[in-house]
Amino acid sequence: MQRPWLGLFGAFAALLTVCGTARAQFQGGGADWDPTARELRGAGSLPSAPRNTSVEELSKILSASQLSPANRTFYLSLRAFVFSRMGREADSQKDVAEMGRINPQGWPVMMWMTMPALAGGGDRGAALRSLAYGLERKPNDPWLLIAQAQVQMQIADFANALATLDGAVAAATSAVERRPAFYFRGHANLDLGNFAQAARDFDAALEGQTALKNRLGVVLWRYAAQVRGRQDARGVLIRDIGNENLYEWPGPIAKFLMGRLPAGELEVAAESDDAAKKSNGKCLAAYFIGMDAVRRGDKQRAREQLQLAQARCPTTSEVNWAASSELKRL
Repeated sequence: MQRPWLGLFGAFAALLTVCGTARAQFQGGGADWDPTARELRGAGSLPSAPRNTSVEELSKILSASQLSPANRTFYLSLRAFVFSRMGREADSQKDVAEMGRINPQGWPVMMWMTMPALAGGGDRGAALRSLAYGLERKPNDPWLLIAQAQVQMQIADFANALATLDGAVAAATSAVERRPAFYFRGHANLDLGNFAQAARDFDAALEGQTALKNRLGVVLWRYAAQVRGRQDARGVLIRDIGNENLYEWPGPIAKFLMGRLPAGELEVAAESDDAAKKSNGKCLAAYFIGMDAVRRGDKQRAREQLQLAQARCPTTSEVNWAASSELKRL
């Protein structure tokens, strides 16, 4: 098991940079499908933290009077997680309470941004406890529930994640809350083998989205659900986006799935395209090459590609969860 802080804040800084990609991005396995959510995540406006940041260093940063409420909330969320890791639960709860005091509207979104990523550093329990403190202060908040479900899916607890996301869907009051709730519920259903419901959830996540860049990631995941549900996934994909310009990543994946690009050319694009290189495109390409093999009934090819995706994709990634779950079904 890796040391808990090595690489954690470097990875988190990368996450914030990408936000400018569930928290839900198609970067490194997520989906950059909701520009409103990107705005809520404060694209480009949040600081990063150096590796191996300690409680003392975080406290020193927080002592600065010039921090904006958003930045202060960011560092408080980090420290709440660190305190929980150390067993200082009362201090963790205090930081969550302080987040609510100084940023009453934005603090749940901040925890959605931070906690699943921090959990990926090796301590899901600390992230779940921190989120539980948030839910004590604001029960049934959809952002906190979505974050909780994402951590649950990191440990393959898909049944509880689905129940959590049912609550998030029920609690969502706006499109910007409903889209990620449906998107991640689609993943919980996909991983559990509820393929028809997964496809419906991904359709719900697409509601109101017209621009290709906001649709494509979810459209691809709907394809995966429809393949496993024995629907005409390729036909639906062609009807939906067949006339679109698919040169920008992850467009080549869609071209491949529609039979318009050989697998070898997709693999080259995943390694050479700038956007693909920045977003771990090899991870995503391997998964969908695997799902195309599932569609064709080629279990050996599917198994090889899904194992490759599992190895390439981080455990915080929806792609890792989907590949791991599919491998158990083959």
